[in-house]
Amino acid sequence: MRRWIPSWRQTLGLFAGTFGVLVALVGIMYANTSIPADLNAFATQQDNVYYWADGTEMARTGEVNRQDTALEKVPESVRWAVLAAENETFYSDSGISPSGMVRAVSKMVTGGSTQGGSTITQQYVKNAYLNQRQTFSRKLTEMFIAIKLDNKLDKDEILERYLNTSWFGRGTYGIQRASHAYYGKDVSKLNASEGAFLASLLKGAGMYDPALGGKNRERAVERWKWTLDRMVAIGKLSKEERARYTDFPEPQAPPRPAGLTGQVGYLVETARSYVSAHTDVSDHDFDLGGYQIRTTFEKPRMQALENAVQEATGKLDPERRPADKDVRIGAASVTTDGRLVALYGGPGYLKQGFNDANSTVVPAGSAFTPFVYAAGLSEGVQKERGAPRAPVAPTTVYDGDNKITLRTPEGPYWDRAGRIFKGTNDGDKSFGKITLHEAVVQSANTPMLQLGMDVGLDEVGKVAVRSGLLESSLGARVPAFSLGNTRPSAIRMAGAYATFAEGGRHSEPYSVDRLSRNGDAIAVDKPEPEQALSPGVASAVDNALKDAVQRGTGTTARAAGTGAAGKTGTDPDNKSAWFIGYRGKLVTAVSLTRIDPQTQELQPVTGLGGAPQSAPGSTLPIGIWTKYMVAQKN
Repeated sequence: MRRWIPSWRQTLGLFAGTFGVLVALVGIMYANTSIPADLNAFATQQDNVYYWADGTEMARTGEVNRQDTALEKVPESVRWAVLAAENETFYSDSGISPSGMVRAVSKMVTGGSTQGGSTITQQYVKNAYLNQRQTFSRKLTEMFIAIKLDNKLDKDEILERYLNTSWFGRGTYGIQRASHAYYGKDVSKLNASEGAFLASLLKGAGMYDPALGGKNRERAVERWKWTLDRMVAIGKLSKEERARYTDFPEPQAPPRPAGLTGQVGYLVETARSYVSAHTDVSDHDFDLGGYQIRTTFEKPRMQALENAVQEATGKLDPERRPADKDVRIGAASVTTDGRLVALYGGPGYLKQGFNDANSTVVPAGSAFTPFVYAAGLSEGVQKERGAPRAPVAPTTVYDGDNKITLRTPEGPYWDRAGRIFKGTNDGDKSFGKITLHEAVVQSANTPMLQLGMDVGLDEVGKVAVRSGLLESSLGARVPAFSLGNTRPSAIRMAGAYATFAEGGRHSEPYSVDRLSRNGDAIAVDKPEPEQALSPGVASAVDNALKDAVQRGTGTTARAAGTGAAGKTGTDPDNKSAWFIGYRGKLVTAVSLTRIDPQTQELQPVTGLGGAPQSAPGSTLPIGIWTKYMVAQKN
């Protein structure tokens, strides 16, 4: 037997050799393990938060509800609540737990999975670099990375990263979003008691969130008490303060997520597009999240505009009147300095993703004629080829009769069918000799058609673009150009009419006031106002638009109050209706059309809302505008 039993020297040598091999293997593995260069996607991805103009939250977007916060913003008592619950030796350990390593080895030997005993550094490594599988190889890699990370980073930096990447339940990553989800306030406002509850969630929110029912509340209270007692035991909470925390800090009910329902989706889409076009933030970086977007949208005005549209559309009866089917309304409200304060994009973003406030399919119709008028006043006319341009004034008289022959400097205008083109007025009405001012007031088409030809349709287009319309939205340069074959969005139309209200100065509409990422400001390009028209020309157009409301085609809008100005708009084919107007510094455009959902073609608005078949356009846009503007006086 003695021959087969190893001596103590052999046994000692065997253990020494085995230990040496293990040390060598560990050393090799440690040397070959490096801190990954890239974090897990969810460890860096955050939600983007959109705010109303007054700073209140509008919506959050992104797959991950997370928002980084600096460690100094987390109260010290809250930090120690987490440390007391998870890793009270954090500031003195080497980044790993020896007892946890022993448990991992024992589990490996017995064939089980590894679990428990991780330091905060190890937990951060698992969250940020690895996966959640509890295998020995993953655990060993976690330990090696944790040691190296502990040697590389300051402890406070590791703790900050841990608090910003940990899962707290209710769809939240990071203690900042958790603070809002459970207590409805910024993390900086938390106390030790609330911090102790949030710390309990790190063990598994599904077991400790009271809102989930079962024994969760009982477990949460027990863990909360234990955490506060541990804080006292390690000297991070006085007995006197602990004695004050006798009542469990009941978290609020889970807040309803601020989604993209209703009009909010259109606002988020509009602001997102502005960020993409007017900042240096790439789409890739923006999608990673963490941005705070302060928009220009004002919630009361948004609500007033939506109410006005809903009241108007509530009177439609598509079941009984086919003319009331497939109605599309877009509206936008801007201030004369360019701030987009409200819009109506459709029946709801989740129901209809297309934003009708930004649609470029609705012909402007006679709402375009103020730009023809402005071009005439600004550029003058040329009635004979080669002759110098002659100035025109608001008092210049034109022929307002129906079916007048349209003339060019060379003679009558012939259309493509080989016929002399004759202009027509709505309802075939004849106005006789009429001033240009009065032609705008009464929405007489034929004088505007002839004025456009006399000015030159290219010149009219240039004035329209300077005033705020997009070149890409302009229609073909044929006589119908003067009567609005151009298809601007409601946003652009409101911005262009703002030029008349602001003495000829134009500011491009914008929807983002401020942008930051985790508190750091990011530059946003905002429009600089430009003098698009002379003050005299703008004043003349403004006077005509005010008279149109007082005694012309826009008298319904008089209810909006003193100084209201605006213009109705009807497409010659009766496939659109507009009203664009302003009072003071607020300019609002409302467009209406009908679109066949199968063909996406525009349909006539004739008979809409039970209107007489002979009535051009629709009274809905001016009704919506008036109700909305009346609400702005209250």
